[in-house]
Amino acid sequence: MTINDFNSQSKENAFKEVFNCCGSTSWANHVVSKRPFLTVEELKLVSDQIWKNSSIENILEAFTHHPKIGDKKSVEKKFTSTSNWASNEQSGVDKAENSILEELAKRNLEYENKFGFIFIVCATGKTAEEMLKLLNKRLPNSIDEEIRIAAGEQNKITHLRIDKLFI
Repeated sequence: MTINDFNSQSKENAFKEVFNCCGSTSWANHVVSKRPFLTVEELKLVSDQIWKNSSIENILEAFTHHPKIGDKKSVEKKFTSTSNWASNEQSGVDKAENSILEELAKRNLEYENKFGFIFIVCATGKTAEEMLKLLNKRLPNSIDEEIRIAAGEQNKITHLRIDKLFI
C-alpha cells in the first residue's frame, strides 16, 4: 500500500490498518483523523505525538493487543489479524531451548502479576535469551517506570508495523 492509498481509504478501513499497528482505539482514531499524510515519515511523526499524549488507559489497551513473548498458541488464535507480524517479531524464540521458554513463561507470569499487563518488548532481532534478560532486568522497576518503558517499546513496535504496512 502507498501513503496515497491509505489517505484515500474509508475511515473504517484506515482505522483497521493502523489499529493493527497499535491496538489503542483512541490512538488509531486520532491517526486516521489527521489524514492526509504526505509521507510515511510524516505519519510516524504524527503517530509519535499522539502516542506521547496518550492516557494510561489507552496505553494499557494497546498492550492487550500483543501475545506474550514466546506464546505461539496465543499468536495463532487470539491475534489472527497480526499473527504474521507477531510471529516474525518473535522469531527469536523459535530456536530457543525449552528451559529458556519455560523460564520466559514463568517470568512473564511474575511480571504480569506484578504490573497487571504483559511484558512488552520490541522483540524484532532479539533472541529468547536476550528477551529473558530484559524481562529480568525490568522486573524490579516501579509500575510508573515500567509503563513508561513498555510504552516506548510499543512505539518501536508501532513504527516497525507502520513500515510493514507500507512495503
